[in-house]
Amino acid sequence: MDSRHTGDIFKHLEKQNELLMEAYRSMSHELHKLQVEEEMLMRKFYEIMSAHGKIKKVFDVKTRFAFPQIEDGSNVSDDSRVEDSPALVISTNNEEQ
Repeated sequence: MDSRHTGDIFKHLEKQNELLMEAYRSMSHELHKLQVEEEMLMRKFYEIMSAHGKIKKVFDVKTRFAFPQIEDGSNVSDDSRVEDSPALVISTNNEEQ
């Protein structure tokens, strides 16, 4: 590398670093907005499913935590451990009526 061009190369690398940091901040901000939107949509989905009686609570014996479950047996949460754990159905909306 020619020592005459080190200053130019350094300026170029600094500019590239600034652009990359700006892109990183922008993408991080967009990711955060999407995560918030996803959480809002999942809460709304849960409310709708609950209102239509499609959600039942399943109690996980190992963790002692009640997980929402859709009537077809799939879990609302994305934790696959719950599907494999021994569970006791507490109640469904249809059973209570």
